[in-house]
Amino acid sequence: MIKTLKWLAVLATIGMVFVLIGGALVTKTESGDGCGDSWPLCKGELVPSEIDFELVIELSHRLVSGSVGIVVLLLAYLSWKHIGHIREVKFLAILSVFFLVLQGLIGAAAVIWAQSDFVLAAHFGISLISFAAIFLLMLLIFEIDKKFDAASLVIKKKHRVEIYALTIYTLIVVYTGALVRHANANLACGDWPFCTNTTPFNFSTFRFEQWVQMGHRLAAGILFLWTLTLFIRIMKDYRHSKVMIGGWIVTFSLILLQVFFGAMIIFTMLNLGIALLHALVITCYFGMLSYFILLSTRSALMERRNQKPDELANIK
Repeated sequence: MIKTLKWLAVLATIGMVFVLIGGALVTKTESGDGCGDSWPLCKGELVPSEIDFELVIELSHRLVSGSVGIVVLLLAYLSWKHIGHIREVKFLAILSVFFLVLQGLIGAAAVIWAQSDFVLAAHFGISLISFAAIFLLMLLIFEIDKKFDAASLVIKKKHRVEIYALTIYTLIVVYTGALVRHANANLACGDWPFCTNTTPFNFSTFRFEQWVQMGHRLAAGILFLWTLTLFIRIMKDYRHSKVMIGGWIVTFSLILLQVFFGAMIIFTMLNLGIALLHALVITCYFGMLSYFILLSTRSALMERRNQKPDELANIK
């Protein structure tokens, strides 16, 4: 059964990546109305009689999302049944299914009823949380934490809190990025890093789309600087931990790539491949942060357990 769970976990994780990238593709190609206002049917038909590019993109995304949803449900059920004794499994199983269903309902609502850009922008972030839960389930199934002595990895409380805060802030940045796409503000600013490099602070002339674009750039810039400063401190304080050093090298490399692809979107005039890589990298970055949340919660639990004997000794 563990072997089956491993296959399901890998399939669900890869599938969720395709769901996330597919959703970004639907938005970037403006294919959200490819099936009209019909859901779950496409233009009121099980097999559409008239096929165009937007319909193929939207219908493919629905088919992939539906298929991955079945795999995730099966993974959650079997994980709960067979490895539910692991502390985090039941919570992650519920989280993965809940947010997968929620993103599906938001997607359906967007098709049937017109939704504002601010509501639609939440779709990617919700899918991202579901991906993170499935990704962590996969790591638990493969028992990745048993490759090292988990009890010996002590993450300081100040760093644990910062990792939690950075993860929440990343979701805010992801939301602003999704809002850029839904508000058609991708190319509202022709220069980078400023909207107009010759007059960088001429805010009085900004249109709504430019405020959205520059708001996202500011939020993303803060995310990069925050990740950089935390990366430097991790390198200094955990130099003897291969997991922390290696993991944060990967995490910082991903945020570097994210900034690079964000700039390249402007320089390539919204090249579709670059834009999809931008979505892929932030997905991987969020997955790494989620892994460090898992390690942080375990470190906090170990810290509490170590404190109890001392408390009992004081009572005696």
